[in-house]
This record gives sequence, structure tokens and C-alpha cells, in this order.
Amino acid sequence: MVTNTKAPTPIALAILVATRKGAFILTADKTRTHWDIQGPHFLGQIVQHLVLDPRDGKTMLAASRAGHLGPTVFRSTDFGKTWAEAKKPPQFPKAKDGQAGLAVDHVFWLTSGHASEPNVWYAGSSPQGLFRSDDGGVTWASVDGFNLHPDRSKWCGDPGQDGTPDGPKLHSVTVDPADAKHLYIAMSSGGVFESVDRGESWTPLNRGVAADFLPMPDPEYGHDPHCLRAHPLFPDRVYQQNHCGIYALDRNTNRWDRIGDNMPETIGDIGFPLVLHPRDPDVLWVFPMDGTSVWPRTALQGKPAVYGSRNGGKTWQRFDRGLPTAQAWFTVKRQAMCADLHDPVGLYFGTTSGEVWASFDEGENWCCLIQHLPHIYALESAALIPPTRRPAAILRSSKSIAQ
Repeated sequence: MVTNTKAPTPIALAILVATRKGAFILTADKTRTHWDIQGPHFLGQIVQHLVLDPRDGKTMLAASRAGHLGPTVFRSTDFGKTWAEAKKPPQFPKAKDGQAGLAVDHVFWLTSGHASEPNVWYAGSSPQGLFRSDDGGVTWASVDGFNLHPDRSKWCGDPGQDGTPDGPKLHSVTVDPADAKHLYIAMSSGGVFESVDRGESWTPLNRGVAADFLPMPDPEYGHDPHCLRAHPLFPDRVYQQNHCGIYALDRNTNRWDRIGDNMPETIGDIGFPLVLHPRDPDVLWVFPMDGTSVWPRTALQGKPAVYGSRNGGKTWQRFDRGLPTAQAWFTVKRQAMCADLHDPVGLYFGTTSGEVWASFDEGENWCCLIQHLPHIYALESAALIPPTRRPAAILRSSKSIAQ
């Protein structure tokens, strides 16, 4: 479905694809019927995340890891035509004499700052670290309120003992759209934490989340969230896909509810990504994977499907029309599924076998946009021409999940 043309139609939408061997940009017109591809960028480099700044529509950051450069961040101010490496990439503070320090293995997650802070970015790393840039990604500084917190080692554990594939990581950095000081982070492993003072102090936010691999019930921290999303218009509604299920958090109760218990028993509620409808806090989608005892991390029975809910997780519907019906042994990683802002909403996921799939009717029907890319780590959607239907205003409180 994707073509290469010398004179592409005006770009309204971009899907940013980060892969094990470079980055690609899929672009579409406003009808989403004509697609082109740009790239590869950074061919041969591991690109963990590629993000377009929604505040200016042209600045892009890429989290990259190359053998000769190591972990770093690249910046483009012309929509990927040219790139420059950060002058000061994310680095942990230097350890005191006689103490063992931490070193960034790779930058895993990038998040643009609040709309009121146009040059601010946040980055999460492996091992678990949080970093901030105040100059658009040119230089990065440690968020010492987390990285040097006296309880950080208790929260995160020993990196050498962590079983997370490719190493433990801090991900899902989320800035409250109604409050620039309010941040969420999630760590695999470690759990979900929040800050109300731009990262100077942190509080665990894990009540109600199972941690079957820990000896105590309902621990304060030590969990393994795979992906966390706060709704952009209803920031008091937060969801997560966890190693131990799918959860929703209503800030009126501050306790997570395992909405994944409502998934079909034969499917379960184990997976990596979770995507929210951009306008309705009750609508979400997940991509389940085989979570049986051996955890093969593939689509169940080789039959991939997206599951969606329109009532905050009380009931779920299977969406697989157009997807492979057998012998499709891929999965979708925690960053590799996203939604656009159109009406109806477009959904996109990238696979470990290098395919990008799309639905332009909120999951009802699926088509493959492109095949044979490298192993996909992350997808992000970016609106370059705002859709006709604009989002509503941000609401400080959303209706209760229990209603």
C-alpha cells in the first residue's frame, strides 16, 4: 500500500517508525489513502524511539544506539532532512569516589514537554534513568530528584538481576497536559511513580497492581508495567498494560482496577502496548500476546488480533478482520502501537517481523501498509495538518470508571 513517488501529495499525517536497523517515516495525505515512505535514517543503528514535536510540527528527536557512538539522541529541525547529534547526550551523574556509578546503555523513551515549555523534552533510559532537556534536545541533564534519590536502588533493584529483555528501562514518561509540574513514569522493573514538582520528588503509584513474581501481596513498588498512558484530555484517567494484566486508575480512588479480568479467559490480559482514543477516555485498545508459562512473546496461537473496549474495560471486542489468520508469530512491543487524531480514529501497529498494519475505522478492518522493515521497536503518529475535528478542552477530572 505504501509507494515511493517523486512528487508526493501534501502530507497530513506521519507515522514514525523506529527499528533495530534504522528509522523510517510513513506519510499520508488527509484521506489516508495515499502513503509514501522516507528513509532509512540511521541505517544500521538501533533506533529505540522517533518522535515529532507536536508544538512546532517540524522538530524530531531520535533515540539511537550505534557501536561507534554509543547511546545518544539526534535532533532534526527540518522534519528529518538533516540530523545533528546532541552536544550533551543523557548521562548519569558521576559517582562519588569509591562508589559504583551507572552508565546509560541506551536511551529508550522520548517525550516532548508541556505546551507551555516549548523547548523542554524528557528521556527515559536503560538502566532506569530520567533526563531533561531545556534547549530542544541539544543538551541533556540528569533529573537528580529521581536518579540520585536515596531509594532509587530499592525501587529499581539490581540491574544485573532484572529479567527485562534488553535490560531494565524507564519508559512511558508522561507530562500532565493540565500541569507542567505533574509527571508520570513507569519502570520495567520498578513500577509506576509520579511527581508533582517537575521531578524533584517521587511517590510510588502501584496500589492494586499484582506483582506475581514478588513474595508479598500489593507491594508499594517493584512492579513491571509494560506501558502507561494518561488520557490527553482527561488526565485523571490513567491506564497501564502490565506484566500482570491490564489496569485502569481513577484518581478519585487512587487504586488500580484490573480491567483485564474482563478479557476472554482464553486470551488473557498479557501484552506490551496500550493505546487510548484521543477524545474518549473510555475507549482503548491492546494487543494481547501469549502469556502462558513459557512466555513466547508471540501472538496467541499465531493468530494476531487487537482487542478494544468502549466502556473503560468492562467488556472487550476482538478485532482481526484483515489480519493473518494463522502462522503469524510476531508480537508488538510496548511503544509500537499508536492512534491518530482523525474521525474515525486510525490505529497502527508495528511488528517484530517488520510490518506496519493500519486500521482506518478504529479496528474494524486492517490492512498492511508495508512489509520487510527491520524489527520494529516503536511507532508514533504525528498530525501535520490538523484533522477537521479538533479535540475538546482538557478536563481536570473524568467520570469515575465505576459509573
